[in-house]
Amino acid sequence: MKKALFAVAAVALLAASVQAGEIKTHTWPCTFTPIQIATIPVKMDVGYWVAIENQGDLVINMAQESIHVYSGCTNISVKCNVAVTLSCSITPTGDVPGDYSCSITSPNIPFGGGTTQVCARLENANLSGVPGGTTGKQVASVKISVVPTS
Repeated sequence: MKKALFAVAAVALLAASVQAGEIKTHTWPCTFTPIQIATIPVKMDVGYWVAIENQGDLVINMAQESIHVYSGCTNISVKCNVAVTLSCSITPTGDVPGDYSCSITSPNIPFGGGTTQVCARLENANLSGVPGGTTGKQVASVKISVVPTS
């Protein structure tokens, strides 16, 4: 009986080798295909961003309007991701006493940015402390401030 069982097994193996290269099944081969089951939103908080592009090149050179009045302006280019309102303040160095003021031509800058003009003015200038013929003398600093408007 053991010999008969062995012979049946040998015939089965021989039959399987004859059918080599052919597979008949309902589950082979199997590939796993990804199936989307969820979409997750990705969110972030966007902060406010404002930059004066040409800041390193900015200088206000004042020229004499009358005997004791000087004024000058410079253009600034602003980039921003929010509409902003600019303001200015001026701080004299003390070398030329007088009444200093500053202004911004178009202080409201829209989303994305724009260009505006910053001006400085000196009235009642007391020139007695600076030698005549001095050039490029810094007499004040203008500070630009910004606040979002939307």
